[in-house]
Amino acid sequence: MIILNRTFYRLVDLEEIEPIIEKYVKIEPLGVEEVKLIEALGRVLAEDIYAPIDYPPFDRSTVDGYAIRSIDVSNADELNPVKLRVTGSVHPGCKPNIEVVEGTSIEISTGAMIPRGSDAVVMVEYTKREDNTIYVYRTVYPGENISTAGSDISAGDLILVKGSVIDERVLALLAGLGLDKVKVYVKPRIAIYSIGNEIVEPGRELETGKVYDINGFLITGFLKKMGLNPVFKGILPDDENTVFNNLQRDLEFFDILITSGGTSKGVGDILYRVLNKLGEPGVLIHGLKIKPGKPTVIAVVKNKLIFGLPGFPLSCFIVFHKIVKPIIARFLGLKNINSNIVKAVLPVKIRKALGISWFLPVALVSTAKGYSAYPLSFESGSLLSIIHSDGYCVIPPNIEVLDENSVVNVELFGNIENVPELNIIGSNDYLLYDILVRSGLSSKTRIIPTGSSGGWRAIERGEADIAPTHLFDPNTSTYNKPFIEKYGLSDKAVLIRGYSRLIGIMVAKGNPKGISSIEDFLREDIVIVNRTKGSGIHTYLEYLITKIGEKLGIDPRELTKRIKGYNYEVKTHTAVALAIKHGRADAGLGLGYVAYIYGLDFIPLTWEEFDFLVLKERLSKAPVKQFINVLRNRDLMERIIVNYRGYYKLLDDTGYQF
Repeated sequence: MIILNRTFYRLVDLEEIEPIIEKYVKIEPLGVEEVKLIEALGRVLAEDIYAPIDYPPFDRSTVDGYAIRSIDVSNADELNPVKLRVTGSVHPGCKPNIEVVEGTSIEISTGAMIPRGSDAVVMVEYTKREDNTIYVYRTVYPGENISTAGSDISAGDLILVKGSVIDERVLALLAGLGLDKVKVYVKPRIAIYSIGNEIVEPGRELETGKVYDINGFLITGFLKKMGLNPVFKGILPDDENTVFNNLQRDLEFFDILITSGGTSKGVGDILYRVLNKLGEPGVLIHGLKIKPGKPTVIAVVKNKLIFGLPGFPLSCFIVFHKIVKPIIARFLGLKNINSNIVKAVLPVKIRKALGISWFLPVALVSTAKGYSAYPLSFESGSLLSIIHSDGYCVIPPNIEVLDENSVVNVELFGNIENVPELNIIGSNDYLLYDILVRSGLSSKTRIIPTGSSGGWRAIERGEADIAPTHLFDPNTSTYNKPFIEKYGLSDKAVLIRGYSRLIGIMVAKGNPKGISSIEDFLREDIVIVNRTKGSGIHTYLEYLITKIGEKLGIDPRELTKRIKGYNYEVKTHTAVALAIKHGRADAGLGLGYVAYIYGLDFIPLTWEEFDFLVLKERLSKAPVKQFINVLRNRDLMERIIVNYRGYYKLLDDTGYQF
């Protein structure tokens, strides 16, 4: 209990985790069992395998043809074929009872045993047969088209080592050597729970303040992919007795318990108290020096290991991948559990607190110089970061700032197999996604939503093929075009005309606050929600506030201080709509189409231009050409845009350079 109290309040380094656990329980396979070979797929070998026989077990033909003596045809060619008598035939599975002697041949099938006296097989394609005579039109060398006994594997060879995973190739190898059973490590029995009053089973109605269970499915999928047979026990409420009774019961049958949620030290998070009540030593670790994943709990009860993972999906995902997976791999007896690591350039500057390691999810973009690692949402509750990330880079606790263009190691979640053909980095948009689907490009495209400014920088660095943009220039009151010069991209990129989107003020249904213009944002009773800096909407709002300041003779910076919620920034139009729908804000600028989707009222302000910045060198790239051709297909675009209720419109030069 002394150790428990000491580690409970101390954040633990990753390197300390396994040594702490191994003071109480060995991290090793739980036993060995013998299984039928046909049932061994995905299991881990518990023994070294030595070949019991030679393979192939006899000299055999690798082609259809004739077994001959190579010396008999040493002078054969197209003009001077050699005549040989056919004395019989040999088929697979049969032992030859005839011998090849001078001037004779024996017809032989692929896989059949080589008859005595033969040292080569001539392919049937180089012969001509007339009754019991063949004419051979080329020479063969001794051993040609013959696979000799033991040439692949010799009896006694070490062919597999314990700790190897049995996949379909290993099954084939073992079967070919005549093994029908194999010794494997016992799989640990694992139970999974999701904990939280806010969690709802997928498929049920989602009430306000509730979220669907994600982690139960995430962890179960992880474990099944590792070849295990986990049991997902469902959702438990934040009730100490309920959690205690369920875990106490399952400790009798399962080897490892994994929960998610209920791990923080807040009033409603009860897992650590339950684990201490279940038995000694109880909680060994409560808190890690990482982000996300800090409130992780690890306990040992009755020699059983219990992991309490954070409730937020990204935190749960990172902790499982970095901590739980390697430990379970050791229980499985796996030898090689190292992740693939690639080097990449970080395209943005990152700041973090000292004293804690950051696990930053990134999407990799292939460039002429290697990979760029685009940071994705770092919020613990992020769901899309799990799907869109290729891996993560670890920023050590002693580093506070990583500058733009820093080289980082990216630990991959899998292998880089399906490299996207089209990289779109910049602003995101509903119609854009629809165009990609209709053009057949959606499965070939990676979209990284960075905002318009981020897209321009990605083009500047050569990372994006296309950058969707709606940057507003207050000096000219125009969109996008002036920024070609500002970013110095005249020789490097071109703008392709896109379409217009209606933007304005989103308010609650019925407009209960009677908002009619941007001036109303200055009212004491109005709270707004803003878009992030660098977005086209944020820039446009700054422009409108500047105009109001000029009209009233007030510094625009003073006006922004008066606007409640001006610094409440969100990344997407939908986040603006949800903030209003849930009552956290009264108004915000955004797309009219989004207001329509979320059942909000909408006050139109202007049509913004949503265009596409394209690298000149990528204009000839097939998916880029395909995308531009769809934009130019007026009939198709009109069929697509009609579904957007008048909130989008095509322009005369849509799809063309301007």
